[in-house]
Amino acid sequence: MAPKSTMSLALLSLVTLVLALGANAGGIAIYWGQNGNEGTLAETCATGNYQFVNVAFLTTFGNGRTPAINLAGHCDPTTDECTKLSPEIRSCQAKGIKVILSIGGASGSYSLTSAADARQVATYLWNNFLGGHSSSRPLGAAVLDGIDFDIEGGTDQYWDDLARYLSGYSKRGKKVYLTAAPQCPFPDAWIGNALKTGLFDNVWVQFYNNPPCQYTSGDVANLEDAWKQWTSAIPAHKIFLGLPAAPQAAGSGFIPASDLNSQVLPAIKNSAKYGGVMLWSKYYDDLDGYSSSIKSHV
Repeated sequence: MAPKSTMSLALLSLVTLVLALGANAGGIAIYWGQNGNEGTLAETCATGNYQFVNVAFLTTFGNGRTPAINLAGHCDPTTDECTKLSPEIRSCQAKGIKVILSIGGASGSYSLTSAADARQVATYLWNNFLGGHSSSRPLGAAVLDGIDFDIEGGTDQYWDDLARYLSGYSKRGKKVYLTAAPQCPFPDAWIGNALKTGLFDNVWVQFYNNPPCQYTSGDVANLEDAWKQWTSAIPAHKIFLGLPAAPQAAGSGFIPASDLNSQVLPAIKNSAKYGGVMLWSKYYDDLDGYSSSIKSHV
């Protein structure tokens, strides 16, 4: 039998290793909602692969527009059909998964015209998707965990105000998580100012459709440089590596799972702000099982 001091040292080393690995262990965030053939929300959460599910998208809001959610082939919000998602949202949350409403998207109709407009949108989101009350909650009574800013158009104004107003609702009890999906060229053209507020919990940067800062076969330098800029400059809790889940999911930037696991993740996981990987989207993840191929490495 080994001397006690040697055993204690070995045990301490093992505990240190486990803690070190745990500190850099990340999760996977997935976007769900833009393809009716990607399975239900409950099925998405039942895979056990995802820590965050972004329900996409609230495509219309701000500047006096009547807010509208678009969940493609999943349900018709105009007939209140999407309220059927409430028990599914709760089943996801019961598994410890955060379910977040993503606002914006690449083809939405949205903008904010003033701080007052931002406050109005925040009030709408609180009453209709978060902890407030409304007679016309599009997804039913379930209380979502937060709001994701996927702002890819409109203007770059007043998103910081929206973040502040939404964050203020956390004081009413349940925390309102704030997340964002900027493009990897720094700073982001749309929500660069909002990200400076330090109010965002998770920022999943889109390292695709942007050749200057994305991975190219065998070369991680551009991506790594951009990653270092994002993690050093943005006062967010965690930064995620945003990727397409299949080659068809984006114009460029797909990283084969073997390359991600062997080259890319080892280059970025030592960052204290590393949070994991974000994937677009559940539909594309289903094609080749990308999340299952990377999960143990994330």
